[in-house]
Amino acid sequence: MGSLRQRFHRFMEQRNFVTTTLGKLEEVTGIQKNYLASGIIAFLGLYLIFGYGASLLCNLIGFIYPAYASIKAIESPDREDDTIWLTYWVVYGMFGLAEFFSDIFLFWFPFYYAGKCAFLLWCMLPLACNGSQFLYNRLIRPIFLRHQASMDSLVTDLSGRALDTAASITREVLHALAQSRSMMATQVAPHVAPRLPPEAAVFLAPMSPSVPSSSSNQISPAAEG
Repeated sequence: MGSLRQRFHRFMEQRNFVTTTLGKLEEVTGIQKNYLASGIIAFLGLYLIFGYGASLLCNLIGFIYPAYASIKAIESPDREDDTIWLTYWVVYGMFGLAEFFSDIFLFWFPFYYAGKCAFLLWCMLPLACNGSQFLYNRLIRPIFLRHQASMDSLVTDLSGRALDTAASITREVLHALAQSRSMMATQVAPHVAPRLPPEAAVFLAPMSPSVPSSSSNQISPAAEG
C-alpha cells in the first residue's frame, strides 16, 4: 500500500496532461490536486460499479487520452513516444478482440467495468511497470516473432486473393452494365420515329390529282363550226 501511494505521489509530481489539468483545477477551487485526483478516482470507481452507461464511460477513458497523446506523439520529432503509444494501441486492439467474447459472460459482473477501467489505466499511464509494455514484451511480441513468417505468408496470400476477387467483380459489373445498355438500346430503337427536317415534309406530302377545269372540257361553238 505504501509503495502504491509513493507511485501515486511521484506521478502527481510529474508534468503531463493529467497533472496540468489538476493543477488548473487546484488554482480554481483551492483544493490540492492530490485530493482532487483521489476524489475523481473514487467517484469514477463508484460510477463504474453502480452508474448507468459504465461501458461508454470506460471506453471513453481508454480512448480519449491515448488518442490525444498519440496525436501529440505524431507531431513531435521524438520517436520514442510513437513506440509507446503504438504499443498501447496494439494491446488495446488485442484486449478489444478478447473482450468481444468475454463480455458476453462477464458484463453482468458488478466490478467488471471498474476492473476494465483499471486495466486500461494501467496500460496507458506513464509508470515504470506500464501495462502495455509489460504485456507486449511478455506475451504479444514472443508469439508474433514465433509465427511471423507464417503470418506474413498468410497476409500476402489473403491480399492477393482480395485483389483478384475485386478485379473479377469489377469485370463482371462492367460486363453486366454493357449488356444492359445494349439491351435497352435495342428495345428503345423500334419505338423512336425518325425526325425529319421541315424541308423534307414538303416533298413527302401527298400530291392531290389535278381536276380539269370545266372551261377546258367545253368546246367553243366557233371551234365546232
